[in-house]
Amino acid sequence: MCAVRGIFCASARLVLRNQTYAAVRQTVVWCYRGGSISAEPRINDRIRVPEVRLVGPSGEQVGIVPLAKALELAQEYDLDLVEVAANARPPVCKLMDYGKFKYESAMKAREARKNQAHTVIKEMKLRPKIDPHDYDTKKGHVVRFLKQGDKVKITIMFRGREQSRPELGYRLLQRLANDVEDLGFVESNPKQDGRNMIMVLGPHKKKTEAMAEAREAQAARKADAKANPGKSQNAAEDQSSEEVAEAPAEAPAEASAEA
Repeated sequence: MCAVRGIFCASARLVLRNQTYAAVRQTVVWCYRGGSISAEPRINDRIRVPEVRLVGPSGEQVGIVPLAKALELAQEYDLDLVEVAANARPPVCKLMDYGKFKYESAMKAREARKNQAHTVIKEMKLRPKIDPHDYDTKKGHVVRFLKQGDKVKITIMFRGREQSRPELGYRLLQRLANDVEDLGFVESNPKQDGRNMIMVLGPHKKKTEAMAEAREAQAARKADAKANPGKSQNAAEDQSSEEVAEAPAEAPAEASAEA
């Protein structure tokens, strides 16, 4: 038992020693390349190589030059010397305005995140014997989700004796699919899942297209409001005047009801 424990301890020390050696070696490599552990490229005096392959401000190839000459050209153009390909031999550096470059990169990343589309599956639950008014309300939500480019999972919930009549749920799902066929299609046909029946509707319009149309509509509304600033105010005044005009007509009805 002691011998086995000794072998295990020796193996553990060997593994730790190898991991420590690997970490030290990686740190030495980073230090040799002249930078701290950072995702940003090295610029100007942080570059620690004897020569670089230089690219001019307009993208022209200058060639392999000493680092001192590259820094001198950067000062002459009032730009930064930025290392754009550190793993090349020699490293590739470019003359650019690093602050402007970082700002443009951040704006591009922000725009990419704004245009990124996430697939969302909405869910709508119905009962087999749903009231017509409730059905219209639920259908309105499904229409709104499909217009936004989202998928919709329709769930019919059966209770009690309703479980013996699955055809009610199937007909309701077929009715809903026919009502919204202009906006979506049946991606997953109705199927029984325990006490529920499930169907998935997919939109004809992609999420990116729906987002672009929503942004265009919002921009159009802002432009209309800016061009006609008094339009919304006049509409609100007309609505309030209509409410005031209707108020006296309702008063005699209330009085007769009290009498």
